[in-house]
Amino acid sequence: MKHKIALIGCGTVGQGFLDILDKKAGELKNKFGFEAKVVAISDKLKGSLLVPKGIDIKKVLGLLGQGKNLADYAPEKARQGAALDPLEMIERCDADIIAELTYTDIKTAEPATSYIKKALQTGKHVVTSNKGPAALHYPELRDLAKKKKVHFRIEGTVMSGTPVFTLAESGFAGNTVKEVKGILNGTTNFILSKMELDDMDYREALALAQKLGYAEADPTADVEGFDALAKIVILSNVILEGNIRPSDAKREGITGISRDMVLAAKQEGFRYKLIAQTKKEGGKITAAVSPQKLPLSDPLAGVMGAQNALTFDLDLLGKVTIQGPGAGKTETGHAILQDMLAIHRDLS
Repeated sequence: MKHKIALIGCGTVGQGFLDILDKKAGELKNKFGFEAKVVAISDKLKGSLLVPKGIDIKKVLGLLGQGKNLADYAPEKARQGAALDPLEMIERCDADIIAELTYTDIKTAEPATSYIKKALQTGKHVVTSNKGPAALHYPELRDLAKKKKVHFRIEGTVMSGTPVFTLAESGFAGNTVKEVKGILNGTTNFILSKMELDDMDYREALALAQKLGYAEADPTADVEGFDALAKIVILSNVILEGNIRPSDAKREGITGISRDMVLAAKQEGFRYKLIAQTKKEGGKITAAVSPQKLPLSDPLAGVMGAQNALTFDLDLLGKVTIQGPGAGKTETGHAILQDMLAIHRDLS
């Protein structure tokens, strides 16, 4: 089956996804019968393209890799430039799947939520790696998708390409999930690991994380727990079928954790981790993010560096832990592909 795809946002994740499509086109067709034709791209900084016959992915990646604008693609054949904004592109293009890959604004979830709503209202499937809409408006967007009989999929919002939602909807089918608990921010996990293993203080570990690209110049979203908070809210609303907002969950970051505290915990047979957890009891969701001392016997205690991990507590299987990357160009691009393949399987 052939699918027409449009991208809103073509930064790191968008280019990672396009690279996967380019390199794995033959394999995807042969193994899954999945064929993708990218017909439109709209990016705030890089311009836009609308090519109904299909965009040459390799050519686009080459241009962007050279720092050029999408206007350099083929002026005589394509509509390009800032004039084609995302909402206009959604209206004009004949894509059946929209990949919404813009920057995350966890406070307002805009403009991404408006893009997603527009796409769903026009009968287009949506896949996104954007935490904002998923954290603030998931129930509303899910219900809109159901009403329009299209898919709204968000695999890339929590653990990048590590299959959290895919596992829950298929591998855990028939189970009741009682609790979800894990490490959902690679930056803070890296910092805590360095404080313990390399005897660094918090500031030294943070500086190293920034130097290596794990932390932003302003690390607030990571170290104060906002990133993990958004992710645990998403898990609460999707996996536990809740309807909570970030303001409903408690949050504490790692800025109050000192090297002495980390080393003292180590001597006691414990290890500090920033833990996000959510559980449902009596129909009520309780979610929180906080630094915790875990016994070394806990599978989450052994997750070091920038890795993420989740432990699911299930009524039939007991506790199941998954570990994998929580960020990355190719990893998140793979999450977008996972969601598109899920849509493909449903429609085939």
